[in-house]
Amino acid sequence: MVDTSIRPDEINRDDVLADLPAGGPDGARINVPELAHQLLGTWPDARIKARALAAREEFHRIEGLTVDEHRERVFGQLKLLVENGQVHRAFPKHLGGQEDHGGNIAGFEELVTADPSLQIKSGVQWGLFGSAVMHLGTKEHHDKWLPGIMSLEIPGAFAMTEVGHGSDVASIATTATYDAETQEFVIHTPFRAAWKDYLGNAAVHGKAATLFAQLITNGVNHGVHCFYVPIRDDDGNFLPGVGGEDDGIKGGLNGIDNGKLHFTNVRIPRTNLLNRYGDVAEDGSYSSPISSPGRRFFTMLGTLVQGRVSLDGAAVAASAVALQIAITYGSQRRQFNASSDVQEEVILDYQRHQRRLLPKLATTYAAMFAHDKLLVKFDGVFSGKSDTPDDRQDLETLAAGLKSLSTWHALDTLQEAREACGGAGFMVGNRLTSLRADLDIYVTFEGDNNVLLQLVGKRLLGDYAKRFKGADAATLAKFAAEQARGKVVHGTGLRSLAQTVADFGSTARSVGHLQNEETQRELLTDRVETMVAAIAGRLRAASKLSPADGAALFNANQNELIEAARAHAELLQWEAFTEALGTVTDTGTKTVLTWLRDLFGLGLVEQHLAWYLINGRLSGQRASAVTSYIDRLLARIRPHALDLVEAFGYTQDHLRAPVSSGIEAERQDEAAAYFAELRASGTAPVAEKSLKASKK
Repeated sequence: MVDTSIRPDEINRDDVLADLPAGGPDGARINVPELAHQLLGTWPDARIKARALAAREEFHRIEGLTVDEHRERVFGQLKLLVENGQVHRAFPKHLGGQEDHGGNIAGFEELVTADPSLQIKSGVQWGLFGSAVMHLGTKEHHDKWLPGIMSLEIPGAFAMTEVGHGSDVASIATTATYDAETQEFVIHTPFRAAWKDYLGNAAVHGKAATLFAQLITNGVNHGVHCFYVPIRDDDGNFLPGVGGEDDGIKGGLNGIDNGKLHFTNVRIPRTNLLNRYGDVAEDGSYSSPISSPGRRFFTMLGTLVQGRVSLDGAAVAASAVALQIAITYGSQRRQFNASSDVQEEVILDYQRHQRRLLPKLATTYAAMFAHDKLLVKFDGVFSGKSDTPDDRQDLETLAAGLKSLSTWHALDTLQEAREACGGAGFMVGNRLTSLRADLDIYVTFEGDNNVLLQLVGKRLLGDYAKRFKGADAATLAKFAAEQARGKVVHGTGLRSLAQTVADFGSTARSVGHLQNEETQRELLTDRVETMVAAIAGRLRAASKLSPADGAALFNANQNELIEAARAHAELLQWEAFTEALGTVTDTGTKTVLTWLRDLFGLGLVEQHLAWYLINGRLSGQRASAVTSYIDRLLARIRPHALDLVEAFGYTQDHLRAPVSSGIEAERQDEAAAYFAELRASGTAPVAEKSLKASKK
């Protein structure tokens, strides 16, 4: 049971902050309501409605349920979502939807605060299974199947991943071979490694699946396409030729019935091919509006990018919940006497505790602002307002990069928050361990993060190459000279020397330089561009090598390419944070958020100080100043930590963690009152060490 005798929004913040220093020379304070509204992003109403739903007890996870009980509870919650109209926002208007793609994702990702299993299972049903029908099918398919999918009359699985080919979708082995005589596709999994696996709704609830298979007609394999395949009857029994297994207990998300599916010569009508991007006529002839097989494949997969978009937002929301719990607790929990003989210190006042939590708070803000930009890009593409091949490629790249960063960040934040709450954080009732377990899989589904960052890295290399396409000899020579000049300047330490001379050994001057927005942008951008240019230079010879040698050369540079992609995504987050700063009107809020942005940006520089020193981008003086200024920023931000997490907008109905409910403050007040009364009574025992001191 959660103790709700005191809610976070009922804590007197002025009392909590009374003993803290002012926020800075100007005594800046945050306008919490204004900031909270800004953090809701472009679709505030959708988020507010979804949070109201997620706050309701019937949607909350109950700890200690068996796997079967948890699965049935979550399936029942899906029905409640349907009753509340929560799931129809993205679907066509003529079927009762709103065609609001951005608002749909904004609301959907908030369900993670109720139960991540609910968020993911609803995502399987409407965000993957339903979206495959909607985006890969045509109006005939929409009218036939979407009403049942929207109402949950047709629970479904999204059958893409195979045991033998996880992220390598193009190589899946399941086949759909067209039989012109019967006008049917024959679905077949030829061996065990071709079984579809890890599929939500497959073990128990699914009645149909959107299945990805190699389309073969007239002896030609036209690559991966999607098919609508019934898998169970109304009594829950597999249909002839369909089989499967329950994946059983997982490391988290046990409210979802993940399972395996396999098919033995299962026949489906020709019209069950979701044929928006590729069709087969009655005679078996194949046609497609996209002539290139590669571009067709990536276009079809690109229509399903919303899974990655929603995981990015859900991971950010989970990070915010974890930090609100840990920072609220850290602002109340006292430990050790340092500055007073009669009162212990609040643990968030310790610099190390600030180092553990406040940089993660800064990263969460950056990720939140970046996610809203991703959501706007997603809505533009799927609404048709800005749907070009370039827009779709930008969306795919952005989603891959940000999803990778935010899901890794969520795991790190949940673990740090757990440790920062000590033994209390390890109690299941305070939610951090369960959230950590549930979000673990986020880093590998909808694409393993390392594979996704490789996709981003290849895009960076492609964009880099485009800069020189068709360039004349003079242009290439000029670029080569600039590169050489850069190596000379940075490699010999001339740039570092110039920095040292400019600073004259003054830490204050070094800090002043690092505070500059353009300096931070230059440092972050330069690292990305330099890494990409270096990799591109090493890979230039690949086109002249044999396939095996070319692959070996790429593999030798794979790690650095992924690191460059990660640096690029971090830069995007910093840019989003900086852009958001420009929209803040309240002076105090802007001051504090600027400190928080600086903490994020310089934190990235600090993580990679070795690179900046080795490559001559920073002098030793300025490298040292990075850490010094971060310590200063932590002290400035500390008085505003509670306001910054309150602005996330989550109440105790979302947090549901006793340590964040105010009971810790009650315990501390009770203890302080007891010892104060004991001292005043004159009956308090004398400490042994004070007796020894008096004898000296």
